[in-house]
Amino acid sequence: AFSKTMAKKPKLPHHVFFWLKNPSSKEDRDKLIAGLRKLEKIETIRSLQIGVPADTEKRPVVDNSYAVSELMFFDDVQGQNVYQEHLLHKKFIEECSMLWDKVIVYDSVEV
Repeated sequence: AFSKTMAKKPKLPHHVFFWLKNPSSKEDRDKLIAGLRKLEKIETIRSLQIGVPADTEKRPVVDNSYAVSELMFFDDVQGQNVYQEHLLHKKFIEECSMLWDKVIVYDSVEV
């Protein structure tokens, strides 16, 4: 039998948060989301989730001030490096960077 411990799982989460220049613009938000969806074609991305802030309980530790987030998983740092230099990623930045005011990235490795 195949066990979960034997399954290879991605080891590097790459979580990006975007704050829009025009936070009330649904058109800008939708354009950013459409741009992010195109990144899924990059071969080293194992999983991609795009989201907006959830309507969860407001607590001091919760930051829901961003407009859009993306959560990608890579097998390793090398896979994330391929993504960073990939033409689709560079095109995304070129086409969408005028939409955001601030971006914060959290990369981590499994311990």
